Amino acid sequence: MSHWKTLQLARVLRAGGVIAYPTEAVWGLGCDPWNEAAVLRLLELKDRPMAKGLILVAAGIEQFDFLLEDLPQRWQDRLSSTWPGPHTWLVPHQGRLPQWITGQHESVALRVSDHPVVRELCSLYGPLVSTSANPGGRPAARTRLRVEQYFHDQLDAVCGGALGGRRNPSIIRDLITGDIVRPG
Repeated sequence: MSHWKTLQLARVLRAGGVIAYPTEAVWGLGCDPWNEAAVLRLLELKDRPMAKGLILVAAGIEQFDFLLEDLPQRWQDRLSSTWPGPHTWLVPHQGRLPQWITGQHESVALRVSDHPVVRELCSLYGPLVSTSANPGGRPAARTRLRVEQYFHDQLDAVCGGALGGRRNPSIIRDLITGDIVRPG
């Protein structure tokens, strides 16, 4: 993706836009996690209840320092040993994120992506909401065409690029227990 295109997408995000972009296995929807109106619009597009919570994705572990800095070193080591990559971890948010991100949970789902488009976007913008690009009850989009069929002209931008080649979305694990919540 060109630097110019990345800058344009960052402007869309800063203005409260909702975008679609390729991830490791499926297309994702994203927005600025600190913009309540953008997150609520994304949830409405997906027909997803806020209570479920959302995943945040980043370019590097340091983008999550505000959540990780005072966690036990063994937990930080567990995270850094699997990132970047297809591992999403449920991490205690300690009240440092808004409820429109955490939902009804005491933890938040975090991933440091190894997908080049996601990494480039997050490097420039910061962490983003990342949720599969599909309305509730429908299969996750695996093509840009499917994204456009699902959401027509309701998105503010659709990023170019290819999926990362993985068959399944990331594994989700609980940082405290190590338990697998969703197999990859």
